[in-house]
Amino acid sequence: MFFEFGIKDFIDILSVALLLYYTYKLMKASGSINVFTGILVFILIWLVVSQVLEMRLLGSIFDKLVSVGVLALIVLFQDEIRRFLLTLGSHQRASILVRFLTGNKKESLERDDIMPIVMACISMSKQKVGALIVMEHNIPLDEALHSGEMINADINQRLIENIFFKNSPLHDGAMIIGKKKIKAAGCILPVSHNLDIPKELGLRHRAAMGISQHTDAHAIIVSEETGSISIAYRGQFYLRLSAEELESLLTKDE
Repeated sequence: MFFEFGIKDFIDILSVALLLYYTYKLMKASGSINVFTGILVFILIWLVVSQVLEMRLLGSIFDKLVSVGVLALIVLFQDEIRRFLLTLGSHQRASILVRFLTGNKKESLERDDIMPIVMACISMSKQKVGALIVMEHNIPLDEALHSGEMINADINQRLIENIFFKNSPLHDGAMIIGKKKIKAAGCILPVSHNLDIPKELGLRHRAAMGISQHTDAHAIIVSEETGSISIAYRGQFYLRLSAEELESLLTKDE
C-alpha cells in the first residue's frame, strides 16, 4: 500500500538526519562515540520489538527502560547537552538575532587591540616561551575567569610577555582577554579528551581544544618546545601559523 510523501515528511526526515549528524559530531569530539552507537542500537532493537514484531511484553519492558533512560541520558551527558546549547546560541545568526532583540552591539577587538597580542606571540615564539591566550567572544568565560587571578588591564605586549615569563607565578595558566581588556591570568581550562589530537601536542594544546569545544573563543598556543604558534577554534586546530596568518584568524569576522 502506497503512502503520501509531502514536503513536511521531507523536512521531518531531514531534521532527524541533521540531529543525528550533529549529535554524532558532538559525541565524537567528547570521546563518547561508543556510547552513542550503543544508544542507536538499543533504539533500533526497541523499534523492531515494539513496532515490527509487536511483542507486547518485551515491548512494554523496553518502553519503561526508554522512559527512564531519557532522564539517565540527561544526567550522563549533561556536559555535552550544555555544549550543544552553547554552540547553538553562539551561532552567528543566533547571535545577531539576540543582539537585535536586546539592542546590544557585538564586542569585537580592533586591529590596534590585536596587534600587541600578535607581537607578543611572535616574541615569545622566538624565545620559546610557552603561552596560552584565550580570546573571549559571545560566550562568557566566567568559570575559567574565577579560577585565575583577576587583572583587568589594558592589552599590552610587554605585560603579556611578563605574565608568561618562565619565572612568573602565572605563566603556567591561561590568560583570558575580552572586552578590550586582559581580564585574568593563571586560569584553568577544561582539557579535551579527544583521542584524535596528535600525541606530539601537549597539555596547553589540549586545554585550548577543550575551551574551543565548549565556547566560541579563540585559544592561542605558543609551544614551549618548538616555539610554533597555533590556534584552537570551534574544535579545530590551526597549526604553525605565521604572524600574518595569526592576525588574519583573529580579525576574521565570524
